[in-house]
Amino acid sequence: MSDSSPDAVFPPTEREPVRERLAAERAGTSAQIAALSRDFDGIVEANALVAIDDEHDPEGSSTAFERAHIAALLAQARDHLADLDRALERLEQGDYGRCEGCGEPIPVERLEVRPAASTCVRCAAARPR
Repeated sequence: MSDSSPDAVFPPTEREPVRERLAAERAGTSAQIAALSRDFDGIVEANALVAIDDEHDPEGSSTAFERAHIAALLAQARDHLADLDRALERLEQGDYGRCEGCGEPIPVERLEVRPAASTCVRCAAARPR
């Protein structure tokens, strides 16, 4: 679809608020990635300085679990950042807000909750997990 397509869900005159929302979400996700990266580096650094039995930490969960947990959160945040970048590309191309599965408009309520959504609820539910 092109910028001037009459089928665009968000025509050029309505894109600025969407762009601002995506940019704000992107900034928040980038900040989350930076914080998680610091946490991960801190865990790794703390383990390098102290000889501990990783599987029998008297404080609770193992540091291996903490590392894996932070790594998983970091991967999710990076995936979300990539989704936001793709959403910004779709917005520039005039395709934002249109389901990549069926081509129908994605409900505005879904985009408010998940601004990087690329599918409608029906198509998202049909995807294998």
